[in-house]
Amino acid sequence: MALRLAKFTKDIVRPTFIRSFASKDEALYDIQHKQPLQRRLVSVNSRSPIRMKKKSKKKCGLCQTAIPNAQYGGRHACTMLPGGGIGPELMSYVREIFRYCGVPVDFEIIEIDPNSEGNDDLEYAITSIKRNGVAIKGNIETKSEETDTISRNVALRNELDLFVNVLECKSYPGIIARHQNIDIVIVRQNTEGEYAMLEHESVPGVVESMKVVTDENSERVARYAFEYAKNTGRTRVTTVHKANIMKLSDGLFLETSRRVAKEYPNIKHNDMIIDNCCMQLVSNPHQFEVMNMTNLYGTIVSNVICGIAGGAGLLAGKNYGDHYAIFEPGTRNTGTAIAGKNIANPVAMLNASVDLLYHLGHKHHADAISDAVYKTVCEDKIHTPDLGGTHTSLDVIQNIVRRLSEKTIHWQSEIVHSHHF
Repeated sequence: MALRLAKFTKDIVRPTFIRSFASKDEALYDIQHKQPLQRRLVSVNSRSPIRMKKKSKKKCGLCQTAIPNAQYGGRHACTMLPGGGIGPELMSYVREIFRYCGVPVDFEIIEIDPNSEGNDDLEYAITSIKRNGVAIKGNIETKSEETDTISRNVALRNELDLFVNVLECKSYPGIIARHQNIDIVIVRQNTEGEYAMLEHESVPGVVESMKVVTDENSERVARYAFEYAKNTGRTRVTTVHKANIMKLSDGLFLETSRRVAKEYPNIKHNDMIIDNCCMQLVSNPHQFEVMNMTNLYGTIVSNVICGIAGGAGLLAGKNYGDHYAIFEPGTRNTGTAIAGKNIANPVAMLNASVDLLYHLGHKHHADAISDAVYKTVCEDKIHTPDLGGTHTSLDVIQNIVRRLSEKTIHWQSEIVHSHHF
């Protein structure tokens, strides 16, 4: 009987089921059934999400995927990748704050062994993120020097097509820094450039590394930058490049940005060579509003801005693709030297968790945690050593909890139709 049932399913049911989902609906079926938390929000007139995606991508190049569908009881599942160094202790603080606030998010914690020679842990993490739709992560070390062991951080971004990294760099009042009142947004291409991980030894002693720049992905990130500027009331986009030397690769990125800029006449566009850009950031950062750049330059500029704004422990970064999102500290530092010493600044990771909550539509919880963090840093002056203070990590968390105890947080999730702005 069981064999007959299996044969019936294989020969009759499965072909009929597959035929009922042809061509354009095939991807929709994959999203709705194989990845149940990745269903796209359908508009009121019930247009196909696949058609919506194609139309919106042509129009603005932005991902239109809204929040993953809530699980039973309005809760969301989120993949948590603690990473190495200070990552595990910072993640424990995030879970403690969420528990105290009653945040309706359940974490699926996945440890990735930095000493592993294989990629099994990485594949498991990718499967989890595809299932849950969102993740929060620390920096994941890849200690193996074997050529077939790929960088975990880069592989996550490439496999999930997280084509853009967004770092909102805004000063905290009262923090001792080289510049005050900074308000810059970095929009960084996240999957190409020198991070393509394509290297080979052509002859003994000569290694070639390939830098990959494509028109398609250059346009995606450029359009994202201009749409961000338009939707947030900013008036200038600066494209950072080295086209004077890398005339083909960076030249393509710059030319694509200029082409996209013509579609936004109300937004000024200029470009700047990367070395001059770093000098200008240190001397006069207030000239920048939105900065559009390739992958490697984004790493450099992100660290420069975090440095002049107060350090690596304050700002968070967001990685977006068409279907998934990952939130993490802005500078992607492991912090191995201070791990376990109770002096790591938890603010950047908490800000990443706030971005996660906004993305999921839990605005009330996000507002409450964000306000408590801000008051702890700016009003109560609870600063860890990286900010010139003497307080411990636990001092910061306890003060945030104290601030949260003064609030009434509504357990409510709001539908957000775009997770970008």
